[in-house]
Amino acid sequence: MWPCAFRGRVYIPGADPELIGRRAIPSNRRQTAKGTETGASVNITVDADFDAAAAPFRRELVVHCYRMLGSVDDAEDVAQETLIRAWKARDRYDPERASLRTWLYRIATNACLTALESRPRRPLPSGLGAASDDPGTPLVPDFEVPWLQPLPETYLRRDHADPLARAAERDGVRLALVAAMQFLPPRQRAVLVLRDVLQFSAAEVAGQLDTSTAAVNSALQRARSAIAAAAPQENAVLRPDDRTVRETIERYIRAFESADVDALVTLLTDDAILEMPPVPLWYAGRRDYGRFIARIFTMRGVGWRMIPAQANGQPALAAYCPDDTGALRLHTLQVLTVTSRGVAHNVVFQDLRVFEAFRLAKVLEPGN
Repeated sequence: MWPCAFRGRVYIPGADPELIGRRAIPSNRRQTAKGTETGASVNITVDADFDAAAAPFRRELVVHCYRMLGSVDDAEDVAQETLIRAWKARDRYDPERASLRTWLYRIATNACLTALESRPRRPLPSGLGAASDDPGTPLVPDFEVPWLQPLPETYLRRDHADPLARAAERDGVRLALVAAMQFLPPRQRAVLVLRDVLQFSAAEVAGQLDTSTAAVNSALQRARSAIAAAAPQENAVLRPDDRTVRETIERYIRAFESADVDALVTLLTDDAILEMPPVPLWYAGRRDYGRFIARIFTMRGVGWRMIPAQANGQPALAAYCPDDTGALRLHTLQVLTVTSRGVAHNVVFQDLRVFEAFRLAKVLEPGN
């Protein structure tokens, strides 16, 4: 796909991360379960070991936990905890009552709800206060805030036979959607993810959450209303492989690398948002977006390089800035939301944990 080979530049995301590998899951020789990663009903014989039976679900469990928690690090931990809990409870699993996938999601969802009892929500700067209109505001990071993290592309499936299923998975992890879900009460968040993203039935969700179908439907209605108000532009977002997106990103790269602020702002929507965690600062509108970018070029100089990537099913750019020796050093990861009207949102992450999760090179090798 285009993010991997773009204008002669190559982005190599590295090998897929070991999503669940911090502790070994003990083996067992017991049951036959039903279910696959897509929910289709097929037999999985659990007579070798539990880890082998659960392996097809590991990746999607991490993505599910990410939607709930807003953190890749926390999602990996809770997904691991899910498999540990499932292994310990394997004697109580009844394949006649639920597929292995449904059972694992029940455990994962409740583990997320427990985790959220002791964790604050993970915001973006735009969720904490009003936009700034001063491009000279000091850039002071706030590491006390547990910021929302982006999701590396390696966590999303690339082998979906159904393009609609692939699109649905990506739509369900869009950064603005995950950010908006952080404002929902945890159980509403769980219902929204299980019903609208993962397509479990109301009865299945009621069983997973130990509640009634009526309560699930009520929570879903409230969650949908809140999300529609918090992220109204999501329906206008184009997919990363859309021709308009490709052309817009290519023009954005050219403008940024040329330090051409005038050209760059023409690619923005009128109400484009720029925010940059861990700095609790954000700008709205072409004018202030452009003024801030001009300030960055004044502070850091020109000669930047932008390497295409993907995050949360959206186009992203790894930005490399020249240092005093001329070496191009990793500066930020920019996750862009592109609509038919242009770039509507840019979340600029400057966080070592994010860089590590995306396996970005610290220094850009010559020729890239």
